[in-house]
This record gives sequence, structure tokens and C-alpha cells, in this order.
Amino acid sequence: MSESASPVYARLRAQILDLERMPGSRLTERGLEGDLGASRTPLRAALMRLEAEGLVAREGRAWQVAPIDLGEIARLSELRDALETAAVRLSAQRADPAAVESLSRRLTGFDRALDTEGAVRAGARFHVELAALSGNHFFADAVDAAMTRLARARWLVAQDAGAWEEHHDIVALVASHDAEGAAELLHRHVVATHDRLLDAIDADARSLRARGLAIVR
Repeated sequence: MSESASPVYARLRAQILDLERMPGSRLTERGLEGDLGASRTPLRAALMRLEAEGLVAREGRAWQVAPIDLGEIARLSELRDALETAAVRLSAQRADPAAVESLSRRLTGFDRALDTEGAVRAGARFHVELAALSGNHFFADAVDAAMTRLARARWLVAQDAGAWEEHHDIVALVASHDAEGAAELLHRHVVATHDRLLDAIDADARSLRARGLAIVR
């Protein structure tokens, strides 16, 4: 997220990503003005920016928090697979050893020390920082955008210990300059995470809908 983001945009975006405002819930400008203490002009600018990110959608004259779309999740997983495997090959070839070691140290204990919100954010940051090791910021920016659109759904599998172990293994392969090994493990990691997410949604579909979580298949 840009450091120049408006406070209104930043606060509303955080509420959506943290599921404080549930997917499918209705938003009105008047209601948001009161909730956020915002005037209409910055609020509309924030809503349009969030619409471009796929986090809100127009609903007639009002807005809604975008439902979780399983088709979009599948397409984003395909995008992540292509982007991140290409980036990690470059990371294994180019990355500064000190930067790789720093990322490895920060992974230690994440799966045990973080709550769900912290795990979602840390998992997303890991993938962005891993792509950034390639030295090409376009990879990192694209991964960041994809992880933002997936953030709400990823709450359902945030505490998967196996995923965190895979993060460690991927970094170890990057540190040893094994580009193909890192790309293959990252490919399996993205596919497995997608499969776990779909399994979680299928298993809990009724209870998720009872909580007001709008899901589009």
C-alpha cells in the first residue's frame, strides 16, 4: 500500500481485509461518512481506489464489499504460480546473501507466535519479499497486488504449520542458489495452498454463510 494513501482509504481497506466489514455487506456513502468521520470527496476517492483493487463493487447507487469469488481465487493462484516461480528463479541467482539470511531469520517462530491476523499479514509479506529478492520490483508489486486480493480468503488457512515449513525450505533453496529446486517447491506450495483454501471453504461453507460471508462460485 502506498505511503501516500489517505487515512480514509487506509482505514476502510484495513476493515475489509480484516473481515471487520464482511464480504457481500452493503456500504453507503452516508453511513461511511459517519463511521469513518470522512467527508464525501476523500471517501469517494477511497471507494474508487478500492474498486480498482477488487475489494468493493458498485451496487446500484450504493456499494458493497466484494464477495469472495472462487473463480477469481483460482485465476489469482494461476497468476501467482507463474509470477512467483519466475521471480524465485531470479532470486536464487541474484539475491544478496545477507538479505536472504534476514528473511530466513524473520520466518522463525512465525507459525507459533502470530495470531490469525498476524499470520495472514506475515505470510503475504514473505511472498512479496521473496519476489523482491529478484531485484525486479515489478515482480514484487504484482505479487503484492495478488496477495491483497486473496487476503480475506487466506484467513481460512492462515495458521497452516506446513505452509510455514515450506517457506523455510524455499528460502533455504534460494540461499543455496538452487533456482529450479526453489521454483518447483514454490509451485507446489502455491498449488497446495489453493487446494487447502478450497477444502476449508467447502468444509465450512454453511457456517461461513451463516456468519454473512458472501461466496461466489
